[in-house]
Amino acid sequence: MLTIPATSSILVPAPLTGAQRWAGAPSAALDHDGSLVLAHRERAGSDAMVLSRSDDGGATVREVARFGPEVAGAAMLERPALVRDDDGWWLFAGFASPDSPHWWVGLLRAPRLEDLARATVVPVLPGDATVGFKDPVVHRAADGSWRLWVCAHDLSEPGQEDRMSTLSCTSSDGTSWSEPTTVLTGRPGTWDARGARVSAVVDGFLAYDGRASAAENWFERTGWATLDGHRVPDAPVTDVRYLDVLDLPDGSRRLFFEARTPTGDHELRTALTPAGSGCSA
Repeated sequence: MLTIPATSSILVPAPLTGAQRWAGAPSAALDHDGSLVLAHRERAGSDAMVLSRSDDGGATVREVARFGPEVAGAAMLERPALVRDDDGWWLFAGFASPDSPHWWVGLLRAPRLEDLARATVVPVLPGDATVGFKDPVVHRAADGSWRLWVCAHDLSEPGQEDRMSTLSCTSSDGTSWSEPTTVLTGRPGTWDARGARVSAVVDGFLAYDGRASAAENWFERTGWATLDGHRVPDAPVTDVRYLDVLDLPDGSRRLFFEARTPTGDHELRTALTPAGSGCSA
């Protein structure tokens, strides 16, 4: 199983100091030439989706475009899922309905990464009055089929909307999705009692963010589960959230994750696991 290295470097610093001043929620992908691209959420009073490219395999990035939640008439935006196909880029992201605890997942498509900032947002998982969806993780298989994991927030009880679980669904075209089914939920009396949100699929395991209470909202930690939702009991729980893992052409792996600082803001960090390092099962 993948081990998150104890040593990492700052890829994007927090935009400001203090609570809800964050850079993170990353999603990385490879372009057709093997170069690395990254999308991440930035929060500094208002939200922005930042699109970047890397010239050194993800050790550093340079911003090429950004957009805000207003592209979807939304109040906030959250973690993206970036996918490359033969025709260009797909970006799935969570958008917050104004004056509401409701979230929904929208899709942007464009031939070039930079063009995503001007793309039309199409709802793909709208949710309803009882459930909101955000933080998608999206995989496209070699046969063209799709699978999506999404964080679901139960909206049925006012004041308790931070509770989260993970649902999964499939698609043949990336736009029309099956009815989501539950994969992970919180476990009473444990470190993930308040909920479990899948952040990455690695070597046949689910990396997920969990927290014990509402007070730990925004301070989730990363644990591990099998694809059918059973926790891996001897896996370490690591004090980071929104882990993403990208396999590079040389066999190494680039990890991205969001980590909090002593002043309460969050920064986007990265680490590299070399090819043949024995860090995966």
